[in-house]
Amino acid sequence: MKLHTINTGYFKLDGGAMFGVVPKSLWHKLNPPDENNMCTWAMRCLLIEEGNRLTLVDTGIGNKQSEKFFSHYYLHGEDSLDNSLNTLNLKRDDITDVFLTHLHFDHCGGAILWDAAKDDYRPAFAKANYWSNERHWQWATVPNSREKASFLPENINPIKESGQLKMLERQSDFMHQTGLDFSVLFVDGHTESMMLPHISYKGKTIVYMADLLPSAGHIPLPFVMGYDTRPLITLSEKEKFLQHAASENFILFLEHDPLNECCTLQITDRGVRMDKAFRLDEI
Repeated sequence: MKLHTINTGYFKLDGGAMFGVVPKSLWHKLNPPDENNMCTWAMRCLLIEEGNRLTLVDTGIGNKQSEKFFSHYYLHGEDSLDNSLNTLNLKRDDITDVFLTHLHFDHCGGAILWDAAKDDYRPAFAKANYWSNERHWQWATVPNSREKASFLPENINPIKESGQLKMLERQSDFMHQTGLDFSVLFVDGHTESMMLPHISYKGKTIVYMADLLPSAGHIPLPFVMGYDTRPLITLSEKEKFLQHAASENFILFLEHDPLNECCTLQITDRGVRMDKAFRLDEI
């Protein structure tokens, strides 16, 4: 097995929303905001190469939305999904599976393209299976008012219409047998049935953190995003996961951290904290 970081660019989100009830005086040094209180965040995806299978975990925000849409999120940087694939001498048609941790636009926007010739949306990965789960799909396609702006129909409906959608059936919080090259932990605080891949790699367990832990700055328990639909559940899920991850020496792959790609944890007298930070290719 080989793992590859797929950088898809950076965007900005309100610092207060990203750190929830934690006051700015505590978080502003972790991710310094601009004059509009906006902080820069990565959209860091993961490519899993195993035999003839190439599985892309999340896809970033994509480029099909309107200029007005992007004006809210300040997409920037030289990285893109295509550029990152090109550096590996890969193209979209090489991808066999697209695994979507959840269907918020910054995680699945790159899964769908606008086809001007057909005047319609189409899957960005024509030969890939797209993976979600029934409970989250229902949550996303009949969204609550709080998350409606994050679940964009043009990112979601074309996947099912293409016939490329595959569903994991959630039978417990942790699934070993998924039909993929990794196990999956389901968590419900950020959104219903978000999926966190647990990948066995070089004798270690790599966990793709998605939005349970968007950055190393979110490791302390109270640092819970204002975007989370069930923050007290997030708090409980984080506490349980962090204790287990620290004791088992898991490596966390951080999707949104603008500086730290991966990290390990340590148990301190202040609780679980980051131990070492490093790049994926340093493992």
